[in-house]
Amino acid sequence: MADAIKPEQTVKPLTVDEEAFLRALGRVTATLSRAVDADMLMEQPISGTEYTVLVHLSEAPDAQLRMSDLANTCGMSVSGMTRVVTRLESQSLVLRKRCPNDGRGWLASLTTAGRTRLEQAWPTNLASVRRHVFSRLEGCDIAAAARVLERIAPR
Repeated sequence: MADAIKPEQTVKPLTVDEEAFLRALGRVTATLSRAVDADMLMEQPISGTEYTVLVHLSEAPDAQLRMSDLANTCGMSVSGMTRVVTRLESQSLVLRKRCPNDGRGWLASLTTAGRTRLEQAWPTNLASVRRHVFSRLEGCDIAAAARVLERIAPR
């Protein structure tokens, strides 16, 4: 492990600014997902998490991804993704099928109904994200902020 702390290294405490940043980042991570979910569920028959899964599938080649890749892309565990895909599958928005070249793997595939639901939910998601995120970042360099966040969690 290249990033492991060696016993001879001294761990430097966080500065006040670093601690404030880390705590704010944690609050954003926790509250943004809940806020978008609440907005989506008030107006749409899918949650923000389900919407995100549909988005990633719509952007994938042939509108399908291995379940493990989909989980990783969405920042979820495989078991958590299985629960989300099961809900989407029960609504005929996603179809799950065996990987043709690997009998152990499963693919999640976006259906026509899934693409339609995604298109219907897009305005609600956009309004929610604008309200909870971008309305509070007026005057900020959004491109620079995106670059900083990409350094923490690269694609």
